[in-house]
Amino acid sequence: MGERGRPKGASGEESRALLLEIAAKEFAQHGYHAAKVSSIVKGASLSQPTFYLYFKNKEAIFEELENLFQRRIMEFMKKSRLQPMLEHTTVQTRITHNLKELFTFLAKNPDLTRIGFYLSTKASAIKVQMVEQIQDNLDFEVDAGYFRSNLDTQMVAECLVGMIERLTFTQLLLEKKEPEMIANDIVDLLLFGMLKK
Repeated sequence: MGERGRPKGASGEESRALLLEIAAKEFAQHGYHAAKVSSIVKGASLSQPTFYLYFKNKEAIFEELENLFQRRIMEFMKKSRLQPMLEHTTVQTRITHNLKELFTFLAKNPDLTRIGFYLSTKASAIKVQMVEQIQDNLDFEVDAGYFRSNLDTQMVAECLVGMIERLTFTQLLLEKKEPEMIANDIVDLLLFGMLKK
């Protein structure tokens, strides 16, 4: 072992990141209560003292994973706001790109996604935050002239979060559809509806 209980060749940040990755898998597969610190350190090929260098207990590492998901998902929500003065033809492309980026993140982090959307005690609050941010974005975008002025932005935001969550688990994580295809489907439905043209 290297300094302060770290394995030789592994930096503190690498060990910490590995513990978070293995913990996410452990929680996602077994649930919070059945997950064990001993299984996490075994999966990471680290010692229990190494675990306790970085995390006070199981609750602390789970809370960090919850917060990581919340922070990342809110970054996606905030950066998805359309800026003023875009060409009308660019709007659809920009929305599709933003949704594709979000679904790509969720697909690359399936364990973290399961924690953030389902296992976390903050899951409901995270979804409420998502709705609020999307509604705030939509209100801005209505004012910018992208959408009709009588749009019920809260209803659209609620629908969008529901679509993101549901399609993540029924299509994305089951690898039935790629992020870009799901993004295209959502945008096509929301912007163009269901009626035959």
